[in-house]
Amino acid sequence: MHKPVVLVVEDEPLLRMNTVDMVEEAGFPTLEAANAKQAIQLLENRSDIKIILSDIDMPPGMDGMALVAMVRRRWPPVAIILVSGHVASAEVVIPEGGRFFSKPFRPAELVATLEQMAA
Repeated sequence: MHKPVVLVVEDEPLLRMNTVDMVEEAGFPTLEAANAKQAIQLLENRSDIKIILSDIDMPPGMDGMALVAMVRRRWPPVAIILVSGHVASAEVVIPEGGRFFSKPFRPAELVATLEQMAA
């Protein structure tokens, strides 16, 4: 089965690399962005991105919640997963159909969510 492209948005290089590795090991083609600006450029230039997996805390500039709000407006079909090590789930504004994971998350749970969103 052909799996959808996942865009990983994470400002911390080591965390981004680990997340990309985990998503790729699950069989998903993966793109990466270090911030919201890079993510938007990728979304504007690629029509094959179906899932965005974004950290919430990304200084400076637009944070993950603002990014996914824009994604929901401009690219409504893109599925959204937000992650954070600093923000409690009660504080997170998750777009409809989106999911939230606190860091550190369990890779198996994240992969299961990606599989559900890809189905």
